[in-house]
Amino acid sequence: MPIALLFLGIIFLIAIMAITLYNRLIKLRNNREQAFADVDVQLRQRHDLIPQLVESVKGYMGHERGVLVDITEARSAALKAGTINEKIAAENKLSAALEGLKVSVEAYPDLKASQNFMDLQTEISDIENKLAASRRFFNSATKEYNVATELFPSNLIATLFNFHRETMFELGDIRATAAEPPTIRF
Repeated sequence: MPIALLFLGIIFLIAIMAITLYNRLIKLRNNREQAFADVDVQLRQRHDLIPQLVESVKGYMGHERGVLVDITEARSAALKAGTINEKIAAENKLSAALEGLKVSVEAYPDLKASQNFMDLQTEISDIENKLAASRRFFNSATKEYNVATELFPSNLIATLFNFHRETMFELGDIRATAAEPPTIRF
């Protein structure tokens, strides 16, 4: 009889541990999704400003329509992206297109002096800063989730219930450009 109770006690403890680990994985996955929702809010604000920025620039950059087309297409792709991973890839392309615009704008002193353009640039810079903070929070939540899916014993529950490693929101190819110090001209 005592061995049967001991066996039942062990089974009970394993079940409690499995339930606790499963619930923790669910909580971490939901935290990651909530963190991406915060990123998504910033992305939508950026998407809303891009048409205004493009219209502001059109008159000055008539012969460089390719840059504006790239931005418009990248924005459209970003709006159509469905999953978190698709959104991350599309947003990286949009960020690269916006970087191309920043480089092109340097050749237009009249555009840089336009108050409307300056206001839009300030708004976009503000959103980019908020977006960077949201990305850091998302990546932190993703890291915590990924660690939980890989550490023993929660990896056993993760495998059993199809929890898997998720991708971070990396800057991708524009990381090298972002790491370069700005060029200052007088």
